[in-house]
Amino acid sequence: MTPVLSPNTQAILLLTAPLIAGRGTASSDLLSPGEYKRLARHLREIQRQPSDLISSGAAEILRACQPVIDESRLQRLLGRGFLLSQVVEHWQARAIWVVSRADAEYPRRLKARLREDSPAVLYGCGDMSLLESGGLAVVGSRHVDDSLINYTMAVGRLAAQAGRALVSGGAKGIDQAAMRGALEAGGKVCGVLADSLEKTAMNREHRNLLLDGQIVLISPYDPNAGFNVGHAMQRNKLIYALADTSLVVSSDLNKGGTWAGAVEQLDKLKFVPVFVRSASESSAGLDGLRKKGALPWPNPQDVDSLEAVFNAAKPTPTATPQAGFALSANDGPSPVDAKPAALVQSNAASAPDVTSELSAPVDVVSGGRPLATGSEEPPSVMPECVEPMDEVNRSSRPESTPAEVLFAAVRTTIRQLLIAPMKDTEVATALNVSSGQAKVWLQRLVDEGLIEKQKKPAGYIVKQSNLFG
Repeated sequence: MTPVLSPNTQAILLLTAPLIAGRGTASSDLLSPGEYKRLARHLREIQRQPSDLISSGAAEILRACQPVIDESRLQRLLGRGFLLSQVVEHWQARAIWVVSRADAEYPRRLKARLREDSPAVLYGCGDMSLLESGGLAVVGSRHVDDSLINYTMAVGRLAAQAGRALVSGGAKGIDQAAMRGALEAGGKVCGVLADSLEKTAMNREHRNLLLDGQIVLISPYDPNAGFNVGHAMQRNKLIYALADTSLVVSSDLNKGGTWAGAVEQLDKLKFVPVFVRSASESSAGLDGLRKKGALPWPNPQDVDSLEAVFNAAKPTPTATPQAGFALSANDGPSPVDAKPAALVQSNAASAPDVTSELSAPVDVVSGGRPLATGSEEPPSVMPECVEPMDEVNRSSRPESTPAEVLFAAVRTTIRQLLIAPMKDTEVATALNVSSGQAKVWLQRLVDEGLIEKQKKPAGYIVKQSNLFG
């Protein structure tokens, strides 16, 4: 199902997107990602959201944004309603959907991991739900020999046999080999493209796979954008953010997108473990990544051994190498601090979207202009740093027993862990408690209606209605 453009998404597109239906020239006034980030923060501070910029009372809000972005520049961008209506019709005819951080459909993994650095807008084609499935990220160089192509296709096939999605970048070479291996084995694939989304989605080879829900293609860049080295570098973090673990099959040393993405993951982001190919002859690039903390890929040969890699690779903030990602299941869990590695920032910083972009009533572009929302009651805007009232009330009540005090302390941490599905044993490992204790806490959160137990993928996860709580 293709999401209908919400007023918030319409406003964000007007501010940041080229709005090119086929060939054309983008506006030179477009807000850069950094400029939009500053504007979004300012809107949050004045208790507004992007859709307010195209409402009947927009003039006053635009003046209030003058300290951040020139008012006349915003007016020029927001006046492109006719272009937006044309390009939306063009996208819809090709089954290309668009979501923004303001939409509930926006991938939760990206919001939780990248926070305000998650792309303001995502374009895509195919089953959007695949973006929440996690899986194995496989990346590597474009120019490789046949032996590495065959090796990578085998990795993709094994991922498919294990029921794990394959996440990659869609570039020729290693990326396409991994995706092809998974698809030929009937697996699911998430392709994160740096360019040419429309052309790729319209490719006959991909069309049936997209229609059958076997693959989803996404890009943070205009569907007609051509190749750009900077774009290719930037999209790497999305590949890692959507996955549960990762494998670098080949890489140059100190150069190239594969190297830059893996180093950023190892040194800064640390969303998932980074493994490097250990079979056959190594390379200077892989050796360099290993020195930075990447782990040798244990070369699983069957579904059970691949599952062991997923189950063992759980991040913690204190152990080395690579902050506690175990090499194999036999290594056992590492000690954890009060919060898992992905949660070391404050609760305020871990809110799903620092921009205060909330879901708005869904309207479509009509009559060459985005529909204004000024005649409607504006949705309430909750500042990011303010806890929902049920949490405030719960935390302020006196706890009668030490067990209640402890549970109150871990409740928030467990809910933050469960942005993506986790089994009870995985939660126990992350919290460094027994599996029995983890089950007790998880069942209590289920009883409270805060989390749910799902079958595919198996595990506990925060309920959609409580995701932002």
